[in-house]
Amino acid sequence: MFGKKKTTPSIDQEQLALIKAAEKRISQKKRLYIHFVFFLIGAVFLILANTILGIGKDFKIAGLDWFVIAIVLWLFLFIYHFITVFITHKFMDKQWEDQQREALVAKQQERIEQLKQEYIKEEKVIAKSQAYNDVLESKTTSEKKTSELTIIVAAGENDAIGKDNDLIWHLSDDLKRFKSLTNGHHIIMGRKTFESFPKPLPNRTHIVITRQSDYQAPEGVIIVNNLDDAIDAAKSDKQPFIIGGGEIYKQSMALANKIELTRVHSSFENADTYFPEIDETQWKEVGRSTHDADEKHAHAFSFVTYLRT
Repeated sequence: MFGKKKTTPSIDQEQLALIKAAEKRISQKKRLYIHFVFFLIGAVFLILANTILGIGKDFKIAGLDWFVIAIVLWLFLFIYHFITVFITHKFMDKQWEDQQREALVAKQQERIEQLKQEYIKEEKVIAKSQAYNDVLESKTTSEKKTSELTIIVAAGENDAIGKDNDLIWHLSDDLKRFKSLTNGHHIIMGRKTFESFPKPLPNRTHIVITRQSDYQAPEGVIIVNNLDDAIDAAKSDKQPFIIGGGEIYKQSMALANKIELTRVHSSFENADTYFPEIDETQWKEVGRSTHDADEKHAHAFSFVTYLRT
């Protein structure tokens, strides 16, 4: 996870120095034992050389036989060696060596435990990060599931929706339905659609998509540069609406969850803006109500609701 590097076990310089010191002290102790053995053998040899073999039998120094002087001098040399090993330097017997080894093991265990704690701490940080990402992803997924992006449109039988940035018809019930469905919600539109309104619609949050970086709009109107930013700006709304125009409808067809369509049962050949064709393999009709033409409505029409399959 996260490309963690494997840690190569190592002994620090302090531990290495302790080991070398231990080896050196053991070597000193062995040399002292060898010196003691040679001293004993040498002393016996000097005594035998004088008393048995008669070497330097009549040679005396300050009234003492020469071999006594030699043994005494060698004894002083041995005592000096002894002091160097046992007094000047701390004596290291088997117990001391075991203690040093235990100290080294304890120190190494301490370092291992420290590394463990560091790894545990790192794993906790990673786990927290992963948990945060999981929660964020879950939250985002939940928002996507609970937020229903809805296209609302009125289109003729030939999918005509307008001419010269205006509606071709006037259907009173359609306008009432539009107001009822979008009331209290975010409405997403292109710049030309927004400019077709005399003023912003009441009780709705307007999100206007335009490429113009210096576009001026009334206070409260949100200006964005693309559809993704518009949807993001409406993420707090459980049902934001796409209300036009033609290019915005085309871009949103792949993103929307629902279509609220007013199908006007007439064809309008003079239109210059059209709604994309609804692919019946991707959309399922779940509701329809039909209204005949009357004195308030020049055309018959149907309110049709589609959900993405």
